[in-house]
Amino acid sequence: MNRSHLILLALGALLAPVSAAAQDTASQPVEAVSPSVMAASVAHETVCTGRLDEDGDGLPDCADADCYADPHCHAGGSEERSNQACSDWIDNDGDGSADCEDEDCAVDWVTVCRGSYSGGASSGGATESTDDLPELGEGMSVEDLIGTGGDADGERTDETCADGIDNDNDGRMDCADFGCRFDPQVTVCQGEPGFRFSIVAGAGARIRFGATESDSIIGDTIAPEAGFTALQLRALGPIPFISNSFFLLSIRAEDSVRLAFLMFQLPIGEAGHYLNINSGSGTLTTQRIVSAARLPFLDPAFYMLNVYEQGNGGSVEVGGPVDSGGTLRFRAFVAGGAGNFTGNVGGARIDPSISGSNFAWAAGLQLQLNVVGNTDRFDLGLMYTPEQTTLALWAGAKWDQRPLEQQLVWQASMSFRVWHFRLRAETIGRYAPNWGGAASEAFSVELQALLVPRVLVLAGDVGGNFRLFDYDRTLLPTTVAGDVFMAEEFQYRFSLVWYFWRSVGTLHAIYSENRMGVADVMGSGFNRSPIDRTLRLETRFRF
Repeated sequence: MNRSHLILLALGALLAPVSAAAQDTASQPVEAVSPSVMAASVAHETVCTGRLDEDGDGLPDCADADCYADPHCHAGGSEERSNQACSDWIDNDGDGSADCEDEDCAVDWVTVCRGSYSGGASSGGATESTDDLPELGEGMSVEDLIGTGGDADGERTDETCADGIDNDNDGRMDCADFGCRFDPQVTVCQGEPGFRFSIVAGAGARIRFGATESDSIIGDTIAPEAGFTALQLRALGPIPFISNSFFLLSIRAEDSVRLAFLMFQLPIGEAGHYLNINSGSGTLTTQRIVSAARLPFLDPAFYMLNVYEQGNGGSVEVGGPVDSGGTLRFRAFVAGGAGNFTGNVGGARIDPSISGSNFAWAAGLQLQLNVVGNTDRFDLGLMYTPEQTTLALWAGAKWDQRPLEQQLVWQASMSFRVWHFRLRAETIGRYAPNWGGAASEAFSVELQALLVPRVLVLAGDVGGNFRLFDYDRTLLPTTVAGDVFMAEEFQYRFSLVWYFWRSVGTLHAIYSENRMGVADVMGSGFNRSPIDRTLRLETRFRF
């Protein structure tokens, strides 16, 4: 027998009692092994994500120094706004406060911190956990949960889902709201929180008929056109180190690359008030600020913008609820400058050296009354699923000093949603005292019918811009008097929208008729063009 055989026999004798004990233990039920015995047999924390104290030192997972080097326990990289994140011993958002010491955990749906949070006051409202989801029936998807189980269907846009406000007052805020969690168009709540980038692209074909190229107001060729028609690039996310803040950057890149809308929003206090700094467009009407992916007719009604919403270089806005329930809300804003295009950063639309030009500025106020339910001015897009009954009214006015004119602009609108129908009506008008009392008014009425939920929508709108009084040519600056004209316009459109991929891929078939009359300030009367008819087939996709 050599030396190696002797060593093996000695080891076998030493290990035999241990092997027998292991066999006896294995024959017992698993429940018979106590946690203390298990902990005593482990010298270090070996699993840093199992929510167990393996080494029995009273410090589980990331609370144990043994897990210091584990990547799962490093600060930053996620949000601290759930029961899981507020009880994992990690500073998830890297702001220096972990778990219940972080003010982000002082929200209604985080139940693990009730009674322990020592920061600011909670936002109030319901205390329902986000994990309490209604049971899905046969053939249902999570999108069908929007507006059910105590959820009010009033938060379904990136803007309302990132502002730190319970906009629809249902006790669920931002990404905890069913609309924010389950509507595929909401990008800010997808995956890990942080900066989100999305693209809205459109491609299709159109043909115009009923007019000739010489008398066309639009100036497009009469031949059929096809190709990419829209490209909107959007970035949205939280402003670092500022709770309940966000920014939105929207760039359009069709005819030219231009900044369509830019805003930064910060909270004021804890009652839902805010400070918003934006690029100055869409001060009263919502026609310009709704995403290109949510427009039933692909384009806003131009006659509602035209002279009424010329846009400024920048705007500062404050707003929020007037009462505790958010039934009455307000927006107050001041704006200045005139961009080369509406919303552009830098540049000037009119050369300041022109004689008689003025610094452009505006100031206004708008009120919103939620008569039934709650809604938001950004949430005026396409229907997708049946909706709860809501009725909201808006009314506002602004004083607008343009480079070459002054005007008082007023606006009123309403939005009514019920079941498979949505009705929106708006009027906007202006009075220009320095041009001899020139005045005009525009209106738009839009109706949507959800023919098949998540599949098919039929929409129609009608409206136009109408002259009330002529300009007084003698009051116009001499450098521009010969080029000034007024226009009357009447238009109606129909759109059949097919959701071919959830709510982010749509195919639109649109028919529109437009009649426009143009008159110069010499009082020669309106020379009406023939009816301009357009048929479009276009797809829009957002990702």
